Amino acid sequence: MTNKNMVPDAEVLDTDECWQLLGNTSVGRLAVVVDGVPDVFPVSFAPDGGGLLFRTASGTKLQAIEANPQVALEADSVSAEFGLAWSVVVKGKAVLENGEGQALNQTRRGLFPWQGVGQDHLVRIVPDTVTGRKFTVTASGTWRTPLDEATRAGFE
Repeated sequence: MTNKNMVPDAEVLDTDECWQLLGNTSVGRLAVVVDGVPDVFPVSFAPDGGGLLFRTASGTKLQAIEANPQVALEADSVSAEFGLAWSVVVKGKAVLENGEGQALNQTRRGLFPWQGVGQDHLVRIVPDTVTGRKFTVTASGTWRTPLDEATRAGFE
């Protein structure tokens, strides 16, 4: 027997709602193709003129973008307290920006680099599609997992 209260209802978001949500967060996951295989990296981003900007260093992400500029960026949020969750996906082409101009310089300064240094390349995602979903989580208690029951990862 299936408990329908455990299945969140999904609401399809229009493009304007997606951009509004993206403007309220700054962390997402960038999907690129590395050596023919999908890979995902956390990035700090900022909406800018109908696209998204993020900083990166020379390395895997930049090499992947240069080899295949088609990317996807996903951002989301979950509030167990309010029983809401949302997810927005932006798919498009990654283009290296020259970083000139007052607006780009201000945006560059506002982007938090994950590694703290060496994030000298500014990349713009020019969207082909922007899609999103919002969920009402009726069983918000299922989002909370006691630490001793959580899946462990990282440096252990």
